[in-house]
Amino acid sequence: MIIAVASGKGGTGKTTVATSLALAIAADGQPETDRAQAADSASVLYLDCDVEEPNAALFLNPVLEHREQVGILIPRVDHDRCTYCGRCAEVCVWHAMAVVGRKVLIFPELCHGCGSCTLNCPEGAIDEVVHVMGMLESGRAGPIAFGHGILNVGEAMAVPVIRQLKESHGAKSDHRVTLLDASPGTSCPVVETMRGADFVLLVTEPTPFGLHDLRLTVQVARDELNLPVGVVINRDGVGDMGVESYCAAEGIPILMRIPLDRRIARAISEGKTLVEVLPEYRPRFLDLYAQIAGILASGREVR
Repeated sequence: MIIAVASGKGGTGKTTVATSLALAIAADGQPETDRAQAADSASVLYLDCDVEEPNAALFLNPVLEHREQVGILIPRVDHDRCTYCGRCAEVCVWHAMAVVGRKVLIFPELCHGCGSCTLNCPEGAIDEVVHVMGMLESGRAGPIAFGHGILNVGEAMAVPVIRQLKESHGAKSDHRVTLLDASPGTSCPVVETMRGADFVLLVTEPTPFGLHDLRLTVQVARDELNLPVGVVINRDGVGDMGVESYCAAEGIPILMRIPLDRRIARAISEGKTLVEVLPEYRPRFLDLYAQIAGILASGREVR
C-alpha cells in the first residue's frame, strides 16, 4: 500500500502526522525486544519527497548509510560538427536551447532531459552529460526503511529528484506500507509525489487558509489523478467549521482529529514525534491506517 501524505498549505502538521503514522504501523504487533530484528526487514518505507526542505529526518533520526548524486542528462554540443541549423532549438518544447548566429545557448535550468535535441540533430553534434541536481540519502530509522532527496541550492526543478527517489526504492517491493511525505502546495513536485499512490491523506487545519488549500489539493488528487482521499484535521477546535462543511458536502471522510495541544507543539520544537511524547496516540494512528485500508479494500470511490 502506498500512502501519499499531502497538505496544500504549509505548516499544517503533515510531517507530524506522517512520521507518527509510520512509527505506529512499524511497531504494530512487535514487542520491544523484536524491533531491532524488524529493522532488517522493515515493513514500512518512509520517503521524504519534500526535497526542497526535507525535515522528516529531524524526527525519525535515521542512520543514513547510502548516498548518491542524482540529476538529468542535458545536451552538450560539439561545435566542430555543429552547423548551427537551429533544429535542436526548434524541437525543444521547454525552450532550453537557442541558436543565435554561430552560438548555441543551453539553459540547464529549463532542460527536462527528454533527449529530443540529441535525437533530432542532423549532424549528430549533440551528446548528453549528467547535470547533477541533488542528492539521495537512505538508511534505517529503527523499524523503518528511510529515504529522502535533497535538491541542490539554486536548482529550479524538484521533480527529477523526487522521481529518482521513488524509483531507487521501488514502488511496493518488500514493504507492506510506503509513506510518501509530499511538499506543501499543489505544484508539479506534489503531483509527482502522488503519482502511483493508492491513497492520499490530506492534513489540514480548520481555518480559511487551510480550507482554501485543501480544496486545491483535493482537485489535484481526486479530480485530476483519480485517487481516493481522506482528511486529518490538525489543531482541531480552533478556526471555524468551513473544513467540516466542505468535507461533508464533498463526501470526503474525516479520518482523524488532533486537537490544538501545547504538549504537541513543544514536542515538535524539540524534534520529537507525536507518538513518542504521547503514546496514547499510537492506537489512534493504527485506527487511521485501518480506516485507509478499509477504504481501499472496499474499493469504494471517495468523492
